[in-house]
Amino acid sequence: MSTRAFGARVQRNIDPQLLRGEGSFVDDIPLAGALHVAFVRSPFARARINAIDISAAAAHPGVAAVYTCDTIGELDREMPLLIPHPSMKDARTQRPLARGDAYYVGQTVAMVVAVDRYTAEDAAALVDVDYDPLDVEIELEKAILDEAPLVHETHPNNVAAHFVQVSGHPDKAIAGAEHVTRVKVRVDRSTAAPMECRAVAATFDRVTGELTVWDGTQAPISVRGGLASILKLDEDKVRVIAPHVGGGFGQKVLLFYPDELLVPYAAMQLGRPVKYIEDRRENFVGSSQERTQIHTIELYAKKTGEVVALRDSFLHDTGAFIPYGIAIAQVASTSIAGPYRIPNIWVEFTAVYTPTVPITPYRGCGRPQACFAIERAMDQLADELGLDRFEIRRRNLIADAEFPVLRDGLLFADGLAVSLDSGQYGKALEMLAERLDVDNFAAEQEKARREGKHLGLGMAFYVEGTGLGPYEGGHIKIHPITGKVYVNTGLTSQGQGHDTVFAQIVADQLGVKVEDVILVEGDTKAFDWGVATFASRAAVVSGNAIHKSALIVRQKTLTAAANMLEADIGDIELRDGAAWVKGTDRAVPLAAIATATNPLRYAFNEAAKAATQFAPASRHDGPALAEGQHPGLEATDYYSPACATWAYGVHGAILEVDPELCSVKVKRYVCIHDCGNMINPMIVEGQVMGGIAQGIGGAMYERIEFDSDGNLVNANFVDFLVPYATEVPQVEILHLETPSPLNPLGVKGVGEAGCIPVGAVIASGVEDALRPFGAGRFHQVPLTPSMIHAALAAA
Repeated sequence: MSTRAFGARVQRNIDPQLLRGEGSFVDDIPLAGALHVAFVRSPFARARINAIDISAAAAHPGVAAVYTCDTIGELDREMPLLIPHPSMKDARTQRPLARGDAYYVGQTVAMVVAVDRYTAEDAAALVDVDYDPLDVEIELEKAILDEAPLVHETHPNNVAAHFVQVSGHPDKAIAGAEHVTRVKVRVDRSTAAPMECRAVAATFDRVTGELTVWDGTQAPISVRGGLASILKLDEDKVRVIAPHVGGGFGQKVLLFYPDELLVPYAAMQLGRPVKYIEDRRENFVGSSQERTQIHTIELYAKKTGEVVALRDSFLHDTGAFIPYGIAIAQVASTSIAGPYRIPNIWVEFTAVYTPTVPITPYRGCGRPQACFAIERAMDQLADELGLDRFEIRRRNLIADAEFPVLRDGLLFADGLAVSLDSGQYGKALEMLAERLDVDNFAAEQEKARREGKHLGLGMAFYVEGTGLGPYEGGHIKIHPITGKVYVNTGLTSQGQGHDTVFAQIVADQLGVKVEDVILVEGDTKAFDWGVATFASRAAVVSGNAIHKSALIVRQKTLTAAANMLEADIGDIELRDGAAWVKGTDRAVPLAAIATATNPLRYAFNEAAKAATQFAPASRHDGPALAEGQHPGLEATDYYSPACATWAYGVHGAILEVDPELCSVKVKRYVCIHDCGNMINPMIVEGQVMGGIAQGIGGAMYERIEFDSDGNLVNANFVDFLVPYATEVPQVEILHLETPSPLNPLGVKGVGEAGCIPVGAVIASGVEDALRPFGAGRFHQVPLTPSMIHAALAAA
């Protein structure tokens, strides 16, 4: 009997190819005679553009074309607002090439196309742009003041959006509260910093009228649709391929970056392939970023510690434009109560324009900021009431029997009220306490202090809305000669392991080896309906679509096999790449069944038989197709989730702070995680570990820094500190599996989970370690040695 693939630690199918250096990324695509792109970018955060002189650049040897806003025709337009919302008025999005004004350092002003990148860069330096610099205000809290310079004259106080949400009756609950805790926290700006920067290449066939684009994107189908619309091409004449992609983390899902429009446009105009490969500095100054939020949160509680109401007011930095609307801030606002039984919530946010790189979702998308706010507030509430940090949470966690929990009035990113579907929050907390031996930590901590070492214990809970719609689809086909199973979906992978987890879903239903399931994704010619890979949704939405398709193919296979073997369908089982009559040696290979149900069965049938190594008892002459059954063993189906599923977890760490060096060393890090049924625990752990690594960066190292004029001063890996492997601790991961009742597979998303609570864990632990010094509270991340030094000096 075949072992079940779903839930098994199956090795990733793609890894050998990538580890041997055989991956095919955009820059690997062989394009004969390709031209290369370089951009002229604004050196000012805000400036009037009086004139652009391209004559010297256009005359430079090897230059094929120079484009400005005046020479790109109908592409000279504001790019799409991806997620409209009534809270925004006259939402501003970027033009491919700046017209009239520049709004941040790094904004694209002109594009040079030349025979190679070196020539394009040299010519770009010859473009003469006449700027009049304008005053700017970079600091978020100052940008909303009356006297602050405006990013867009149409938006007083630089307010892009303001939104209030209410759940329950907070005013009444606040009036009856016995204690209030107030905390102001800040999470600073960061960037995804994927290993492969963004890249796009295009070629246009004048004979067929077909445009082919290779794009390191997380959303090839969306890019295809946008290009067809804007360039006025039929969709079937546009093919977008996302080959291997070296990390995305949300940065590569934006529709559109200027290059994603301009490179295909230039290929059509010039009749030659055109390629743009972003360098690291361009990634810092030109590709979207995220994180800066400032929360003022209040918890209203009884003296017993039970929180009866929450108020949160926060500022969200949206950068110079707001292409994603209020999505990040909305996710933060609806995650603010975390896993806690808080019946009354009032939350507002103000999205603020600043003259900086535009903001779009980065792994976590608002959740790390909300988690940092509520978890820091819970720690402070515990201190103020004289309770243990674990105990304050025990008294407030949602109990198992209380699910589902509806937070009516808080609208999540899918436009529906937050509804926490399932979980074992209390059990997760107890697992963490047991693994960290919390009951004995105080004695261990005191012993270490006597030895001159300062240990601290930090912990934080989180919830994560996952599996957003609107839909995804899956197509499955059993090949009539090889018997291998081909799977197509509209997503693309940036390292998540889709090829393996989707294969596991299919393998269980069709009785084949995981390695005999071949996934083709990231190509609009392979599957042309879908959304994108983002928001921890692939396993939930595409996974369930593929599962539904696999069930259809399974039923067709069983029906055909029963006819061919002259057996009852209930007596047929699928295993080892064949259909068997239970309890006998009578079997027929899937290849032969697929051949027999194919219109060309007679052409391929003998080849299919010869390719198998089954006993003669597997030979058959019975009819394959039942009455009304369509030919071929294939099917396409779709899955549209009714609402989001909510994963959760709790992290804890024991760390050591050196008060002289002001350094932090994580001694132990424990993660309790629940994403519902796990398709592949090894891949789940890889996703969680990757998230924790990025969370460590956001907790202690990674901060985008602007000077007062809006220049990004650390746009490189020397000054923007990314943690090495030596800074990322070994993580002990413990799993819970609480199936979601909302989808057939019982799964929840996992992609963003690991990064969400890390900042709160580190701040909590550092605060605990330095408690004897009276160093106060740590309410900002990344938490740097300078901050620790300042806190100790003030104490």
